[in-house]
Amino acid sequence: MDIRELSIAGSFEITPKQFPDDRGVFLEYYRFDKLAEAVGHPLDLKQANTSVSKRGTVRGIHFADVPPSQAKYVTCTRGAVIDFVIDIRVGSPTFGQWDQVRLDDVDRRAIYIPEGLGHCFVALEDDSTVSYLCSATYAPGREHGVNPLCKTIGLDLQLPEDELLLSPKDTEAPGLLKAKEQGLLPKYEDCVAFYNELNEKAGA
Repeated sequence: MDIRELSIAGSFEITPKQFPDDRGVFLEYYRFDKLAEAVGHPLDLKQANTSVSKRGTVRGIHFADVPPSQAKYVTCTRGAVIDFVIDIRVGSPTFGQWDQVRLDDVDRRAIYIPEGLGHCFVALEDDSTVSYLCSATYAPGREHGVNPLCKTIGLDLQLPEDELLLSPKDTEAPGLLKAKEQGLLPKYEDCVAFYNELNEKAGA
């Protein structure tokens, strides 16, 4: 597989090698050792999720308190989505910036999103099926959101706004600057310290 770091440091696009034959196709969509080599530590898998979404569905921007937050390894097994990683770490040199990866059932790419970053995707097709490998279990009291339509962030959701489907939770979430004022966002220095701790444990 090919692993490429995105413009938001610590996040990666993973492109698997596919082996087609007359029966279909085979691929490795996740390798803990290859990912650990790129990230600095392995993904400590604690939970796996799947969502199925109609075209236009937007899920996110979601994040969790650091530590432990929740690193995610995300792929799309059916359909297509645009998956976004958003830097919401206060004090980060790329605060408020984002990058994106198209996840679909053709190239079968994945995206790795480390702890402390925001995650969002928009479904481009009906029944788009997204699977997430997560480093921590869901903890409602530690989960937060930023409005995916926040103009300060300016995600390119690639569909007309009147075609987007958002949950009440996401539409009622604050914008980036309001979330910062409310003290909801993780601090960059805390995230870096946590990454270093995970790297040190991996090298012990």
